[in-house]
Amino acid sequence: MVLLLGGCGGLDQAASAHGLARDDLVSELAAQLAGSSTLTYAAEYRLPRGGRASVTQTQDPPRTSYHYPGGRLLVSDHAVTQCRGTAKPACTTTPPPDGGVLPAVAYAGVQRTGMVAPATVVALLDAAALDTAVTVESRDTTIAGHHATCVDLSGIDDERSREFSTCVTSAGVLGSFTGTLDGRPVEMTMTEYSEKVPAA
Repeated sequence: MVLLLGGCGGLDQAASAHGLARDDLVSELAAQLAGSSTLTYAAEYRLPRGGRASVTQTQDPPRTSYHYPGGRLLVSDHAVTQCRGTAKPACTTTPPPDGGVLPAVAYAGVQRTGMVAPATVVALLDAAALDTAVTVESRDTTIAGHHATCVDLSGIDDERSREFSTCVTSAGVLGSFTGTLDGRPVEMTMTEYSEKVPAA
């Protein structure tokens, strides 16, 4: 299904219906993905050139770990910790932001490896949902054994990413992302998912 919308249209009923469908689909995926912050899960991702990354999240207490080649980002209610290096990682800790929303710069280390955080994809989807000139193509697929809804977006008026493809599982977890983000190519696909998180 491809939904194509112009910037300024009349009151054509078909165009209006298409606009509502497009906005609903992109907004729904953004809301589902935003809701993943309340889940407990562990997900493994495949990156380009054989790289691996993971997201591990628990709720008691709330904390999330992004583990990617060359570093780790740990987010909790008490601190945001950035670690670089593997043998002897160098870590810096800063207080959590007001309102609990990390600024985009906090994910810079994550994105340099070809990984993208769910919060970043939520922001991109929200921007696309407000852009009436975006072209949206949707499809269903299976990722790591889980049903996922995908959208291919292009023509986005957003400096961070003009076009990208992303999939969100029915549980609301980021399944995949392919595109250019802040001038860097990003490609990641979930290969494993579990609602059970190891204590380590």
